[in-house]
Amino acid sequence: MAIVVVVAGTWLTYQQFNDSGCTGSVRLSVSASPEIAPAVQQVAQKWVTEGANVNGTCIAVDVVGQNSSQVAGAVSREHSVQLAGLGVAPESVKVPDVWLPDSSTWLLRLKNEASGFSPTKIASVAQSPVVLAMPEPIAKQFGWPNQKLGWDTLLAQVGSNDKVRFGIVEPTVDAAGLTSLLAIGAVSGTDTEGLKRKSRALTTLAENKSKLREELLESFPKSADPSEIASSLSAAPLSEEDVVAFNGAQPAVRLSAIYMEPSPAPLDYPYSIMPQVVDPSKQAAADGLLAQLSAASAKDVLSAAGLRSPDGSYGAAFQAPVGAPEASPAVNPTTTGSGSEGGTAASGVDGKTLSRAVGSWVATTQPGRVLAVFDVSGSMTAKVPTAGGKSRAEVTQAAARFGLGLFNNQWSVGVWKFATKLDGNKPYREVESIKPLTTGREELAASIDDLDPVPGGATGLYDTILAAYNEVKGGWQQGRSNSVILFTDGINANDDGITQEQLLNSLKKAQDPTKPIRLVLIGIGDEVDRNELLAISKVVKGSGVFIAPDEAKIGDIFFEAIGTRTGA
Repeated sequence: MAIVVVVAGTWLTYQQFNDSGCTGSVRLSVSASPEIAPAVQQVAQKWVTEGANVNGTCIAVDVVGQNSSQVAGAVSREHSVQLAGLGVAPESVKVPDVWLPDSSTWLLRLKNEASGFSPTKIASVAQSPVVLAMPEPIAKQFGWPNQKLGWDTLLAQVGSNDKVRFGIVEPTVDAAGLTSLLAIGAVSGTDTEGLKRKSRALTTLAENKSKLREELLESFPKSADPSEIASSLSAAPLSEEDVVAFNGAQPAVRLSAIYMEPSPAPLDYPYSIMPQVVDPSKQAAADGLLAQLSAASAKDVLSAAGLRSPDGSYGAAFQAPVGAPEASPAVNPTTTGSGSEGGTAASGVDGKTLSRAVGSWVATTQPGRVLAVFDVSGSMTAKVPTAGGKSRAEVTQAAARFGLGLFNNQWSVGVWKFATKLDGNKPYREVESIKPLTTGREELAASIDDLDPVPGGATGLYDTILAAYNEVKGGWQQGRSNSVILFTDGINANDDGITQEQLLNSLKKAQDPTKPIRLVLIGIGDEVDRNELLAISKVVKGSGVFIAPDEAKIGDIFFEAIGTRTGA
């Protein structure tokens, strides 16, 4: 029998023979995050050597070390979806029988995009707290290791202290970066000043972002020379394991691991048996390997790899950073099946929350081009009980101001409004053309005041959607996210307009695969016909429908729409 292990692109083959009398073999493919792959390989090798079998059938385990983003891209490809900020993996990247990503946030994001994605079993086999990594000389300036450091203190420094350079691994492809965004958002607050702090923090982090953890780690000082330390990266959210591995190489300047308060969700290494594993023998083999990784004997193997057990403790081989807690909060294994939503106790969040965090990052740091289209029909005067009696229009306008304030200057934005007969027989009218925020931010902000409802106005939805799509297509720009975001509280009601069938046929003809345009339809209140919006979005690839039954939550829905690629 054989174990074939790929760790960081290097193939190692182990041939093990025994006289167990096995008849046939079952081969299990495992893709594990690179930092845990050697430990998985070691546990699997021992298990197979000792005669692992399923009812007399030998077990072969193929372990490959792959970045979680790569496998997520392969799963996305198989389900014909795409995670925001993440490309679709090439066909050479296969979906394994067992996936062991670094964080359950990957599973949640995929589940949020692809409802058919549902691993048959999920259980955490290790964990690593997310910390703020700082070169020790810099950390001492903040009172380390005797003084605790909170995110509020960090936010006060980000963007205001030119001597401290903060960085991050791109949160759309890195779980530690993403969970750190959640922590930053939690302490920033939702008032005007809080949004400014968050925007400033995200903008500053983006200035020193890296696509890979290895690339970011290379940005830390390589010598103890004060000028080298001053010109290098000063701090970044990483995993405890990253710090342990970095210091294990005996660098000239060691990294400190600062355990922030509140603590971001840890990397929880969910062992996930993938949906395509239906053969009973292969399922039994996957269960058997999980049992081995969960056994007490695996604790020291994980510790030697710089990882804690799921209960937060660690074995004798663990090289604990200075100030590390003896035990971090436990992560609880979560089992999921075809009827489960796939939530996890380890992350404490759901896919929608993660999408909102991704959306705020995309809006704040990445280039885009969007036409925002607002319903101003008479029904937008309806009061919102959960918003202090404000109207739907007032709540939507507040969400628009909120979003505009976070869009960075790499975005271009335009504003339309629609009801019926706003421009002759046309149900829509341009309020502001699509323009760069570098020069048009003030005009766009002022235009939001021109979105008051039209008394007696109905909803010319179909004509407006088609016209807005063609408007964005006409000025399509390479290297940007080109999209239409439309807010509406009702169904199409326009006797002078096109039919739904005409709209769908026209949208199909208008699409150019070389110029993708995303159509985001946001339904406000309980009078929206979800099926009507879904029928429209389904003909435009990468589009989505988002419903806010509680109009007061429209701001959250807005960022969820930016941060996901299919809708909810």
